[in-house]
Amino acid sequence: MPAPPVTRAAVDDTYAEAFRSIYAEFLITARDRKWLDHAVASCTGNASSTILCDCEAGLDRYVGPGGDESFATPDGRPGAVVQVHVPRFRKDRVQAIERSLLVRISQNVLTCATAACFNLLDTDPYLKLGRKIAFFGDGWQFRDVRFGRKVWVIPILGGEFCVDRRFGFKDGLMGGNLWFLGRDVDSALLAAERAHAAAAAVPGVITPFPGGVAASGSKAGSRYKFSIASTYEKFCPTLKSKLGDQSGVPEGVGSIMEIIINGRDLECIVAATQAAIAASVDTPGLVKISAGNYGGRLGKSFIYLHPDKQPANS
Repeated sequence: MPAPPVTRAAVDDTYAEAFRSIYAEFLITARDRKWLDHAVASCTGNASSTILCDCEAGLDRYVGPGGDESFATPDGRPGAVVQVHVPRFRKDRVQAIERSLLVRISQNVLTCATAACFNLLDTDPYLKLGRKIAFFGDGWQFRDVRFGRKVWVIPILGGEFCVDRRFGFKDGLMGGNLWFLGRDVDSALLAAERAHAAAAAVPGVITPFPGGVAASGSKAGSRYKFSIASTYEKFCPTLKSKLGDQSGVPEGVGSIMEIIINGRDLECIVAATQAAIAASVDTPGLVKISAGNYGGRLGKSFIYLHPDKQPANS
C-alpha cells in the first residue's frame, strides 16, 4: 500500500516581533569537548529570560577542532562561541552586560578545568573586563601577550587562566520567536525540537531557553503589581473551556511550545526562523506554526513567517 500523504502544518501569515539588545560575544576554549561543555553549560545557566534573569545567554556554535574548523581558535583547542544579551531599553544596559559577563566568566569559566576565554567583538567603547577578573590573582596576576593577543594571566590551582584584557559589545536583537501548536504535548514538543536544532545550526543566533524550547510563553504585564510578565492565558490549552470565545487556541490543539531566537542582527534571525519552519512543518500531529507579537509596541524589527513578506532590505 502507498504511504499515507504527509500533512503539512499551516503557517500563519504573521510575524515575530524582535526588540533591540546590546550583546557581547566571546569564545571559550578548553582541553576537550567534555570540559568545554561544562564551561558553556555553567556560564549560560539561569539566563533564559530577562524577565527575572540578569541576561539571556546561550551557545552560538562550536568552533575549532570538532566544530566549525574554518574558525581557528587562538590556542588551537576546541572552542565554543557564546552570546550574552540584555535589552537596549534598560537605562543601565552597559553596566548590566558588564556585570553579567563579569559574574559568568569569573565564576563559571575561570573555575572550569582547562578553560580560557577570549573576546570576539572588537569595538570602541569596550569593557576592561579582563583586568577586573584578574584581581582574583591577588597580586600574582600579570599581563602578557599570548597567541598574538593581549591577555591577563591568573595563576590558579589548576595551572593558569588566560583571559583577554578587553571585551566589546554592540547592538543586537532579542525576541524572535515561533509557536508550535500541536495536537498534543508529544507533537508540539517534537516540532519545537526539530525547529530548535535547525535554528541553532545558523551562525550568529542563540536559543536561550532550556533545550532551546520555552513551554511557558508569556505576555507582558500581570494582574499582580509585583510581576512584569505572566502566563499567556489566551493561549493556554487547558483554559480553552473556561475562556470560551476569548481563547486563542484553535480546535484540535492540546499543547503549544515556543522557541526564542536572539542574534547578532535581523538577517541571522530571519535565516534561523526560516530554517526552523522548514525543519518542523511536516511534524506529525503539528496543527499550526505561528508567532507572538505585540503589534509593534515591543520592538520594530519584524520577522515574517512567510518569506515573501520579509522586506528585501531587512
